[in-house]
Amino acid sequence: MDMTGLDAMFRGGASSTVMVGIPCYNEEVAIGSLVLRASQYVDQVVVVDDGSTDKTAEVARLAGAHVLVHDANIGKGAALRDLFEYATQSGFGIIVIIDGDGQHNPDDIPKLLDPLLRDEADVVNGSRYLDGKAGSTPRYRRFGQVVLDGVIHFGLNGGVTITDTQSGFRAFSTKTAPFFKFHSDKLTIDSEMLMDAANAQLRIKEVNIGVRYDVGRSSKHPVSHGLQVLTGVLRSIEFKRPLLAFTAPGLILVAVAAGIAAFVIRDFLRVGYVVLGPTLLMLLLMLVGTFLVFTGIILHSVSALIDSRADNRGESR
Repeated sequence: MDMTGLDAMFRGGASSTVMVGIPCYNEEVAIGSLVLRASQYVDQVVVVDDGSTDKTAEVARLAGAHVLVHDANIGKGAALRDLFEYATQSGFGIIVIIDGDGQHNPDDIPKLLDPLLRDEADVVNGSRYLDGKAGSTPRYRRFGQVVLDGVIHFGLNGGVTITDTQSGFRAFSTKTAPFFKFHSDKLTIDSEMLMDAANAQLRIKEVNIGVRYDVGRSSKHPVSHGLQVLTGVLRSIEFKRPLLAFTAPGLILVAVAAGIAAFVIRDFLRVGYVVLGPTLLMLLLMLVGTFLVFTGIILHSVSALIDSRADNRGESR
């Protein structure tokens, strides 16, 4: 869809006005160009300067962005939470999130807007791998992303398939804001939001985007970054899908214990005594399995209660 068509669709009313949100930390080199290029496609660009020690906020203002400033670096999750709050309070219909390091191409914004404007999706994920190719992604990065993708799909409800779970380039209808919990203030927030969207059965669609790895930089080593995200995702799965994370493995252990018990009873009937090793293993597996089963059931009940109270608070507003 060309820019003229998009312009006619989303500039016609407040319900379809579009805001670009950019979470930033020390991105003075890239932020000016990013704001100027993104502003061609949307009604307003909002930058969250997450405690930068450089001139990120100053450069963003000069480029025409509205800037929200954190006094300290408190994380991407907090920046996204502030962006969604600003978008909903300001009456925007759509919010596009793009990383501030310049790796994403603002000219891809219309691709992300199109499914939302056509009411074909609630969330649009920009994917580097939708065509099945790794492109310019370094091999070590792609390996880590494949691992994370697999773990995150374990935590997704509804059979949702996402080819790029670590994308920082996404578009959302602001009507989806109440479904995002923003529990994480760290880089795991991208994965958390996908799981929140899937659990709420929001319509998620992917579009193909480009990416550059010759710009930007990360303050974290890629291995430590990947482990941090993986740990956060596993913790999130524990609370979002406890029946799958605890009860299902527990039932498997109980089933294995029952199988061992059958052999123990058979040998007892044959030889008249119980073999100690298999019997102890059976008891151990039975105890651990039973513990996991009830842990999952209890956590599931607690999680449902918390979500119910959160929904009631949202409705009361």
